[in-house]
Amino acid sequence: QVQLVESGGGLVQSGGSLRLSCAASGSIFSVNAMGWYRQAPGKERELVATITSGVITNYADSVKGRFTISGDNAKNTVYLQMNSLEPEDTAVYYCFANLKTVLFLRANDYWGQGTQVTVSS
Repeated sequence: QVQLVESGGGLVQSGGSLRLSCAASGSIFSVNAMGWYRQAPGKERELVATITSGVITNYADSVKGRFTISGDNAKNTVYLQMNSLEPEDTAVYYCFANLKTVLFLRANDYWGQGTQVTVSS
């Protein structure tokens, strides 16, 4: 049983910053990748950023240069530093982890509950 707990969402003015955190807990054997999706009303869920093997990062073009993903391997935690936020960034942000548990040694995807990010003009 794996649980992902997110924090850091909120309301911010355009041009401001937020830092999201997501901690995975449980009987984790290894983490392959963690990252963030987001979904705005009326839009498809889209991939924002990923970090693989703790070092390799990828970003959506829409956030590249503004967002930074990082991880704390010892704590199975991923962060998303969001700078220069725009109203278009308003969405529910969902953390995910692709990992193996001690009980079941095949990688599966796990999801957080989502955290609301609202950027006002």
